[in-house]
Amino acid sequence: MTPDNFSPSVSHEHQHRALDRLAVHQARLQHRPARLLWLLIGPGILVMLGENDAPSMLSYAATGSQFGIGFFLPFVLLTFAMAFVAQEITVRLGAASHAGHAELIYRRFGRFWGNFAMIDLLFTNFLTLVTEFVGIVAGAGYFGIPAWVAVLCGVAVVSTAVIVRRYWSWERFVLILALFNLVFIPVAILSHPNWGQVGRSFLTWHPLVGGFNTNTLVILLSDIGATITPWMLFFQQGAVSDKGLTVADIRHGRIDTALGALFAALAAIACIIATTPLFIHHMNASQFGAAQFAQALTPYVGHIGGSLFALGVLEAGLVAATTISTSSAYAFGEVARQAHSLNRSFHEAKGFYLVLIGVAALAGSLVLIPGFPLEMVVIMVNVIAVLTMPPAIGFLLILANDKDIMGAHRSTWWLNALGLAVGIFVSLAGMIYAISVIFPQWF
Repeated sequence: MTPDNFSPSVSHEHQHRALDRLAVHQARLQHRPARLLWLLIGPGILVMLGENDAPSMLSYAATGSQFGIGFFLPFVLLTFAMAFVAQEITVRLGAASHAGHAELIYRRFGRFWGNFAMIDLLFTNFLTLVTEFVGIVAGAGYFGIPAWVAVLCGVAVVSTAVIVRRYWSWERFVLILALFNLVFIPVAILSHPNWGQVGRSFLTWHPLVGGFNTNTLVILLSDIGATITPWMLFFQQGAVSDKGLTVADIRHGRIDTALGALFAALAAIACIIATTPLFIHHMNASQFGAAQFAQALTPYVGHIGGSLFALGVLEAGLVAATTISTSSAYAFGEVARQAHSLNRSFHEAKGFYLVLIGVAALAGSLVLIPGFPLEMVVIMVNVIAVLTMPPAIGFLLILANDKDIMGAHRSTWWLNALGLAVGIFVSLAGMIYAISVIFPQWF
């Protein structure tokens, strides 16, 4: 079947989704599990690797350079396990409701909370996008690429959604780009770590250099914020809905999310290991940017390793800019009740695409303004992100237990227990982090 077989009255969105669903149905009938998995994966890997954004990778780099191999390797693995718990709920929500996260909040909690969720997300996402373009510019700067060229390329990557006009093709393009996050693994290998010490750290959670102090707390909370944020909920549920996943696909959606968490955790842990030589040689890298980390690592990992590190930060910013812009566009379309699908053309979903491209273009342009307070924006992003997690987790858990929305797929008691534990942990950590930033004299 091709689009020519459809009635002219059927939208491109429904045509493309129907063709994708037909391919899934055929793979099931033909008992081709590998092809079925290939067709259904995407949103989970994208959301997890997208959260390994430029600021997150720099947070992991700072962790390795200040603490080396030890406590933070298993801790980061734990944070991605918590991220999986939260994102698994969005898979079930999207598959059971065929609606995005903002739309469900609007439907379940009313116009006020729906508008609140959208405005809060758009504002936080915009500030986060500024930090992504900072990473893009910094990573590109290592290769001598001018800032304005890097920003234009970043906006161009985000804008490919308009050209592709099909969710499946867009997803595959961004997936290929996202997998470059794994370049931190060869950088870690080139740093020649003590693999025995790496293995022991996962079993013992030691050492924790310097013990538990203010600096340790800040890094702990920063790494939590690098793993679980509100935009992830909106993006993955919107992508699951746009992809057309049904309740029959929930198991594969979980596998997709688990794979994403695994890949992202490997990249994050590799980044910590890769920057451990800076800790061993007592280099103060707490305020390093992407290019500075790459330059500082070059004597220990070689020019190839340094280039791969800079490329990884550049890629992280590009993927995050794409996924975060898309999550903003999904939320806008859902609450404004306008077309919001990557399966639609620009003509069919102007508002959706204008938000998607507009927020990226505006964020990128701010980075080019001389003297713009980028450091202040980064601080604001971290504070706002952690302060918005408690209500985000609250909405998520209530929706996951709504029988009218979820039916037989609402959360069981043990899924609720896991979700509640993650919510409490992230909320407490977020509040402590916000207090530490606003009132540093207390710590």
